[in-house]
Amino acid sequence: MNALTLIFVAFCVFAIAYRFYGLFLARKVLGLKCERLTPAVTLADGHDYVKTNKFVLFGHHFAAIAAAGPLLGPVLAAQYGYMPGALWILIGCVVAGAVHDMVVLFASVRHKGRSLGRIAGAEIGGAVGRVAGVAVLFILILALAGLSIAVVNAMAESTWGTFTVFATIPIALIMGVYLHVWRVGDVKGASAIGVVLLFLAVVAGPWVVASPTLGPLFHLTKRQLSLIVPAYGFVASILPVWLLLCPRDYLSTYLKIGTIAMLAGGIAFVRPELLMPAFTQFTAGGGPVIPGPVFPFIFITIACGALSGFHAIIGTGTTPKMIGDEKDVLFVGYGAMLMEGFVAVMALVAACVLVPADYFAINAAPAAFAKLGISVQNLPALAAEVQENIQGRPGGAVSLAVGMAYVFSSVPFMSHLMSYWYHFAIMFEAVFILTAVDTGTRVGRFFLQEMVGAVAPRFMDKHWWPGIISTSAVFTCAWGYLVYTGDIGSIWPLLGMSNQLLAASGLIIGTTMIIRMNKARYAWLTAVPGIIMAFITIWAGYLNIVGNYLPKGQYLLSFLGALVIVLMTIVFAGAIRRWTELLRIDGTVSDPYGEQVLVVVEE
Repeated sequence: MNALTLIFVAFCVFAIAYRFYGLFLARKVLGLKCERLTPAVTLADGHDYVKTNKFVLFGHHFAAIAAAGPLLGPVLAAQYGYMPGALWILIGCVVAGAVHDMVVLFASVRHKGRSLGRIAGAEIGGAVGRVAGVAVLFILILALAGLSIAVVNAMAESTWGTFTVFATIPIALIMGVYLHVWRVGDVKGASAIGVVLLFLAVVAGPWVVASPTLGPLFHLTKRQLSLIVPAYGFVASILPVWLLLCPRDYLSTYLKIGTIAMLAGGIAFVRPELLMPAFTQFTAGGGPVIPGPVFPFIFITIACGALSGFHAIIGTGTTPKMIGDEKDVLFVGYGAMLMEGFVAVMALVAACVLVPADYFAINAAPAAFAKLGISVQNLPALAAEVQENIQGRPGGAVSLAVGMAYVFSSVPFMSHLMSYWYHFAIMFEAVFILTAVDTGTRVGRFFLQEMVGAVAPRFMDKHWWPGIISTSAVFTCAWGYLVYTGDIGSIWPLLGMSNQLLAASGLIIGTTMIIRMNKARYAWLTAVPGIIMAFITIWAGYLNIVGNYLPKGQYLLSFLGALVIVLMTIVFAGAIRRWTELLRIDGTVSDPYGEQVLVVVEE
């Protein structure tokens, strides 16, 4: 199959889905109304609740949700062939992932920008809300640790990539001050400044590498980065959202979308074939990259890009506090997820254009690859061109970078730039991931403030600096410790299962709100994917515990995996009980806005 065909199909599917299904959800199911003031307006404080231009907010939201998942998950899932991953991304993104993101964002906007746990408490019950809050905080710590380890691995010993990533911080500060102090609201001017400075930072990379002064400054080890990344997350979580976090995410979106657009253009020009077959012999299990069978492991391997619970954390964290018009929920929530789905398709293509033997040589441990009895073909030449050792580098990041570099360097006038494009791709992946780390840390601070505030009400004051700094420090240290002491292999499998259970929980909580709004006839749109995903993920989690963790003596991971399953099962049971209560209600009442609902809850 030609790679361009798959990309064209994905573009058409996502465009049609936004135009018809997204609008249907916005108008009929959720009933978005511009006349209903959002928390960014009613609770504006200039720090967290800030009315933001929808395009800037789209950039922030997309940058925050599009972390390692849409890049690495599809690459790892290529073990099964290109077809399973492509089908799950296309179908899952449209009917599950984008629906999840839009509904959860809508729920948080209607609940004053509060977290998923607080929403569950209001819509289902206080006890369920507290359980959901603990589960979300636990999963967020795992997510940030996993994402940070991935970015540390990508940036370690990479002077060029580290310099460019670091350069986005002062550029974002300049944009933030320009947009909110010098030229208030001048989005075009701020964008022009950001794009020009980012381009100069990317181009300057090779000169920084060669500099005897700057080179050593940005040549950092994993240990050093394991301290610097959490420190950055802490600072980003306490500064005003308009100063660093939002403009930096908006800026990095130019790099992300621009790179994906270039990759699509390169594929359109080169027209490479997908050398990986539609289905491989590993669909039944026993693969060197993912040990389990395609069903159900495809659903926890590809999360972001199809359906991801991490998006619920962002959708009930920073983004709902910045939406200026309720109708922007469609563009930001549904639209950003479709964009991420397209990124996931591009990542899948970049992996599948490699010769299968070369793909497995990169992504499998040397011992596992030796058991396959196949020989590499282009790998030695590729390694020489990128000037790196790329064999036996599991995790997906290296094979994705090699695939992207291969496509770019296949364009005739770029044939001598293979090494340039490889290191650019590594930097691109690091920026992709880091923008989720800063937003996730801020959201974790919100969650922790809410939980501590239930006991010490002063912590609920979002302007009380001792509460802001202390909760940010505690939360950052929690995931920073895992980054400093852990590894991606021990955290990522547990994160995949936890992430998808959280996504199912977001859909189930959203279903409860839709039923309460007297729209039970539409509830199946969220209930069906939520229930299916809950069963599939619990099954995959069980197989992972009994077939992977316990045989290896990893009892702590087994306990943590079982704990997440139990916590989320409590949320599911509480939600279903609430559904039965709501469906028994005969008659409606008016909420403060004059809409007919089954029950009025405090928003």
